[in-house]
Amino acid sequence: MLNVINVSLRFGARKLFEDVNIKFMPGNCYGVIGANGAGKSTFLKILSGEIESDTGQIITDPGERIAVLKQDHFEFDEEKVLQTVIIGHTELCEISAKKDAIYSKPDFSEEDGMIAAELEERFDELNGWDAESNAATILTGLGIPRELHDKKMKELTGSEKVKVLLAQAIFGNPDILLLDEPTNHLDIKSISWLENFLLDFKNTLIVVSHDRHFLNKICTHMADIDYGKIKLYVGNYDFWYKSSQLALQLAKNQNKKKEEKAKELREFIARFSSNASKAKQATSRKKQLEKLTLEDIQPSSRKFPYVGFTQDREAGNNLLKVENLSKTIDGVKVLNNVSFTIETNDKVIFLSENEIAKTTLFKILAGELEPDEGSYTWGVTTSRSYFPKDNSKYFEDKDLNLLDWLRQFSGNEQTETFLRSFLGRMLFTGDEVKKKVNVLSGGEKVRCMLAKMMIKNANVLLLDEPNNHLDLESITALNNGLIAFPGTILLIGHDHQFIETICNRVIEIKKEGVTNQEIEFDEYLNKK
Repeated sequence: MLNVINVSLRFGARKLFEDVNIKFMPGNCYGVIGANGAGKSTFLKILSGEIESDTGQIITDPGERIAVLKQDHFEFDEEKVLQTVIIGHTELCEISAKKDAIYSKPDFSEEDGMIAAELEERFDELNGWDAESNAATILTGLGIPRELHDKKMKELTGSEKVKVLLAQAIFGNPDILLLDEPTNHLDIKSISWLENFLLDFKNTLIVVSHDRHFLNKICTHMADIDYGKIKLYVGNYDFWYKSSQLALQLAKNQNKKKEEKAKELREFIARFSSNASKAKQATSRKKQLEKLTLEDIQPSSRKFPYVGFTQDREAGNNLLKVENLSKTIDGVKVLNNVSFTIETNDKVIFLSENEIAKTTLFKILAGELEPDEGSYTWGVTTSRSYFPKDNSKYFEDKDLNLLDWLRQFSGNEQTETFLRSFLGRMLFTGDEVKKKVNVLSGGEKVRCMLAKMMIKNANVLLLDEPNNHLDLESITALNNGLIAFPGTILLIGHDHQFIETICNRVIEIKKEGVTNQEIEFDEYLNKK
């Protein structure tokens, strides 16, 4: 158990938390949510002891081990990959070192033998004899092949290092596991493995993530940072989101009779109370949900942007034809004889084990790269809008403010009122539209790019990792906007809920060409 008692934290005059009191119990998974800057990562650092709160205390049961997903990707550069994972279990490594020191003594005494026996007993309790095989199993599940296990960390790519650090955190069955954005840099296969691993995790799990499918699948509770407080809600992210929206709707409609509101709440709870991510917790969670009252559900103070794509005209038939495309990047052939056709209203997710292959294909289709071989043809009635994975070139003129930046893409509509209407949908209001683009955060730049896309009214959207840098509110709004879009969507991404709710086709790029299936994403994964 992890007990948070009267914890408060301020940064200068800014209050993050005040008098937070929460008990995190074993067997549950708690998703920590809140607006960007609310203090989600800071809260995890307080729990781990990395940051000291202004008031209050963090109490754990005696002997409990806390494991944390490390964020310094260079800390273990001189260590071998397999050993880096085991290092995460400090006590196990210390016992192993003490054993080795004793056994290497030239004058091994009877007292040494007694100490060694005690160490051996504890080593066995910690599954020390299986440490290497357990660490290797975790690494392989997260997509680090066995041929990399004996290499040094500095020889790995950035995304591979992230996977090793994640393996380090979950190794050895910690009593309390703190994970900050664990799905970052993971492919869909690795995310699925991690979900299943954490569903079997029997201790206390606290996680920060922008992946809604991940939160929905593993979480039994949500810890919402809002109003300077942290409040626990029973259920997963979808339940929290929909209940907070219901509370907001009811608060705006005060003329409704309380009995009608209560009935609406009961019907809502009935629909979602059986949605269990951890089967062992389902019964107790359902009972807690059934005890909820209107007063227990509070509308969120967070603002959601509005994302809505329209098309000036419908695209005709023969929307896109790709024939025998090939492309070599830095001496590596990333596209080899790629052929497919796209029809009107297709919503396609592009998959590949090679991230560069997908992005290269989209750059070619957007006209930013030329293929080495093959051709592609867009239908004459198509208009395209492209969201690149790297948007830096769109913000090179650092002296532009947001109004003038968006004006570049608005065609004949140049009025401030028109431009403000699109920026306002992306939560840029008042004097914020006069901000220079050189001070924008990654998330703000993405919202600017979405405003640019909305202004174009294209009938084909090409989106390469559109939810990178976005908070949960913006991701939800973008997801809803793409679901409602009547045109054609070509998508690259790892967000399971995005893909499943938007796409009706899967195209997988392989070394020998493509696999093309007109099925929903979950069905595709089940077949795989």
